[in-house]
Parts: sequence; structure tokens; C-alpha cells
Amino acid sequence: MTEQQRPPRSMNPQEQARLEAIKRSWQQRRQISDRIGHIKAKVGVYSGKGGVGKTTVAVNLAVALAQQGLAVGLLDVDIDCPNAHKVIEAQEAPAYAGGIFTPAQAWGVKVMSMGYLQQNEDEAIVMRGPMIHNVINQFLESTNWGDLDYLIVDLPPGTSDAPLTVMQTLQMDGFVIVTTPQRLAKLDAKRSINMIRKMNVPVLGVVENMSGDVFGRGAGEELAQEAGVEFLGHLELRQEYRKEDRPTVLVSKKVMDEYRAVIAGILRQMEALAKAPASGAP
Repeated sequence: MTEQQRPPRSMNPQEQARLEAIKRSWQQRRQISDRIGHIKAKVGVYSGKGGVGKTTVAVNLAVALAQQGLAVGLLDVDIDCPNAHKVIEAQEAPAYAGGIFTPAQAWGVKVMSMGYLQQNEDEAIVMRGPMIHNVINQFLESTNWGDLDYLIVDLPPGTSDAPLTVMQTLQMDGFVIVTTPQRLAKLDAKRSINMIRKMNVPVLGVVENMSGDVFGRGAGEELAQEAGVEFLGHLELRQEYRKEDRPTVLVSKKVMDEYRAVIAGILRQMEALAKAPASGAP
């Protein structure tokens, strides 16, 4: 029997399992691509430091965009401690039928969060990295966002599993980095910028949250200058944030004006990136 006539070798169980895993991964990626195919821009809100107000910024940014008449979604990928749905005060849970989630809605924003899937919100969600990766991909694969102008993605702190999965899977259009005036917050925000750049994703700019007499100001502008990115603005520490029945941009004109300035900076950066030659992330 010649080499051409020899029948193909049958695969062993390990090879067969590997092939099936490749097929499943390809099918999942195609499904995710279909789900996010009608989203014009995907913007992450991110920092390496916890407690700097990423969720507050993400929620108010999403609502401020929606108030401009845009179609906006908010995806909370903080799997361990999800709370964007609480900050935006979305009362009704997403609908689920035929294996597909239809996001909840609040203040003109479509909302999806792991928090909706908890039976008891006081219970800790304990997951290793691969499980977090799978949950995020399941959200992306199974959520019907419809047509959106913006999807705002609220990321957890750190530079590991969840941010990495989002950067590898979602093809983000850019990230807004959040820092507070404290030195350590600035340091961790800089680490986040370095991670984003390693993944070849644009950094749209830096926001300094909780600025004012209590914590001071200036770290955001310093970080932006050191990293060579745009400073998007100060978000002052105001007592209006204590009103928790609605996002603060709907409570205070001053806060809304701050977020409108941030949005203007984001749009400038996205327009500049669209006109620039494809030479990697800034």
C-alpha cells in the first residue's frame, strides 16, 4: 500500500478532546461576534486600584450618554463583587428565554451584571480564573444587546483574569482610566495603562475621581502627562453622591457638566484614533 493509499490515522481520545475544544472555542467566538456586531463603540472603565469609583464613573458615564439620546449598554464584568446594577438602580432583572438574556433597563441604559444571577447578594462568589473567563464569555455569548451606540464595560480592579478576558474577547475601542488623588491610586492606574498597552488597546484618557479639599487633586493630570494620554477631567467629591435613588448625573447639574466634559474628551480621542493610521495603540 502506498503512502497516498494508506487510510488516515484515527485520533486518540486526547486529540479528539483537543479538537472538540477548538471547535467549541471557535463557535463561541463566532456567537460573541454576532452578539456584539451591532455595537458601534465599546469603552472600558478601568483601574488597578479598588475603591477609586470605577463603577460610579461607569454608571454615570453610561447615563450621561443616554441622556444625549444615544443607545447605551452597561456591562458589569466584576464577577466577584458585582454592583453596577445596584448603583444604577435597575429594579427589574434581565429576561431569560431560549438561552438568551435580554438586559435590564434603567434610565435609558441596558444593564447586564452577575449580580442579577445571585440568589443571595450577601453570599461571596468564589471562582478561580478559568471560571471567571467562562462566565464573562457566557455573558458575551448569551446577551442580546441589540443596536447600541456605546457599550460601557465596568471592570474589576487588578491586571489579571477579568480585564485580560475582556481585552482578548471584546475588541475594545478604548479604556478610560480612573484614579483618585492618592499616590497609590495613581501608581496602580499607571500599571493598568501599561497592561492595556501591552494588549494593543487604546487608552482614551484619565479621569481623576473624588477630587477636592478632602483628598486633594492633581494625580490624574500628572498621570496623564507621564503616560502621554489625555486628561479627561476632575470629578469632584460632592455630597450629591449620597443620594442613592438615581445616578448622580440626574441629581446634580454640576456633576452632569463634569461628565459631559469627560464625554467630549472621549469623543475627541475616538475621532483622532479613527483618523490615525493603524500603527498600534497610543
